[in-house]
Amino acid sequence: MQQQLTMMRSLAGRHVAMPGGAGAIPGVSLFVAPSVTCPTSTMYEPMLCLVLQGAKQVMVGDRVLRYDPLSYFVTSLDLPVSGQIIEASDAQPYICVSLRLNRDVIASLLSDGAMPADGQTAGFGISPVTPQLVDPWFRMLALLDTPRDIPVLAPMLEREILYRVMQGPQGGVLRQIARDDSQLSQVRQAIDWIRAHFNETIRVETLAEIAGMSPASFHRHFRTAAAMSPLQYQKTLRLQEARRLMIMTGNTARTAHSVGYESASQFSREYARMFGTPPFRDAARLRS
Repeated sequence: MQQQLTMMRSLAGRHVAMPGGAGAIPGVSLFVAPSVTCPTSTMYEPMLCLVLQGAKQVMVGDRVLRYDPLSYFVTSLDLPVSGQIIEASDAQPYICVSLRLNRDVIASLLSDGAMPADGQTAGFGISPVTPQLVDPWFRMLALLDTPRDIPVLAPMLEREILYRVMQGPQGGVLRQIARDDSQLSQVRQAIDWIRAHFNETIRVETLAEIAGMSPASFHRHFRTAAAMSPLQYQKTLRLQEARRLMIMTGNTARTAHSVGYESASQFSREYARMFGTPPFRDAARLRS
C-alpha cells in the first residue's frame, strides 16, 4: 500500500501542474498545496477524499476531524465546514484526491445486491484507509498517463472505489444516498431547501414538514447527520456568503441585509464570533 501511495503522489503532483490535468477524469479532482493554511470556510459537496501526503483538519459543527494518508473522509451531504491544511511544505506538499459521489452509481451497486441498506444517519465520517481502497484509487490515477482509457475504465474504477467504501465502516453514509426513504435523504431535502432560502426566516416546523418528520425527530436526525442544528446550518451559510460579499463590496450594512440579517450590529457580532474579527477588518485582510 505504501508503494502505491508513493506512486499516487508522483502521479498527482505531475498532472496537477499540467493544463486540464487536475480535472482530466470526470468526477475526480486533484489538489496540491505547498504550505499550511489558515482556517478557511467552504462548502463541501458529497464526496470521498483521500489524502496522499500532508494532513488537513476540518471542523464540522462541533466536531473536529483530522485526515491524512492513513485515513479517508466521506460526506453524503452539502456541509459548510472550516478547513485548514496543517501539514505541508515545499518539499512535501499537501496532496489530496477526491471523487464526487454519484447517486446513480451508488444506487446501481445497491440494486446489484452489493450489500444491504442500514439505518445509519450520520452524513459524514472518517475511517482508516485500507489496501483494498487504495488499489482502485491507484489504478484510477494511473489513467492520467493513458487518457484514451479514461472513458472506458474510469467508470468501472469509480464503481470499485465506491464498492470498497460501501463495504467498510462508512458504508452506511453512502448507502443512504440512494434510498429516497432513508432518514439521511429526508434531511438532505431540508438542506436543499435551506440552501435555496438561507437569507429568509426559517422555521424548524417548515423544515420538518419538508423532511416528512415531526419537529423533534427532524431536529435530532439533522444534528446527527450534520453535527449542527438546522438554524446553525443556516447561520453558517449566511456568514460564509457574507464573507464572500464583504470581500467584493466591503459594505457591512448592505451585506448584512443581503444575507438576511435585520440588525447590522448582530451581524457583526456573529461574523466576528465565527471568523475571529469584524467584517470590514476581515475583508480588508483577505483582499490584501
